[in-house]
Amino acid sequence: MGARTVSPSLIACPARDDAGGIKGEETITYIPYFRTMTTRPVSQKNADFFQSVFDLVRCIPEGRVTSYGAIAKYLGSARSSRMVGWAMNASHAFPDIPAHRVVNRTGLLTGKMHFSPPESMQIRLEVEGIQVDHDQIVEFNSLFWDPSVELSID
Repeated sequence: MGARTVSPSLIACPARDDAGGIKGEETITYIPYFRTMTTRPVSQKNADFFQSVFDLVRCIPEGRVTSYGAIAKYLGSARSSRMVGWAMNASHAFPDIPAHRVVNRTGLLTGKMHFSPPESMQIRLEVEGIQVDHDQIVEFNSLFWDPSVELSID
């Protein structure tokens, strides 16, 4: 199966200063190269959804986490959290996507088996100052980044 190209997408993310504070807004334009991990062809609709997931995950600040469901809800597909998980699994081909910051709705590292080695998801989170105990984010509610709130237009 060959590569598919996906149209450029734009997403506005808060621009952060060196201390992690918000200093304005930046728009990320990303012209992706989408590669499927399966032998099944990926429809353009699914490729576009994956790209939207990738763009949104790039906006998650260091030291914060979000859930598959929060991403799906923000993208207007509230019942597509499983598809967000598939996108996260495919994201490992792109080193600039912080897939380790996406966990399940209770803060459990359910996607860790898709990292190589599986412990690297926890290690990456801990490097960012996030405490993990038995595959569970400690103080998950205070670290939760909700794109519907954080990226809302007021």
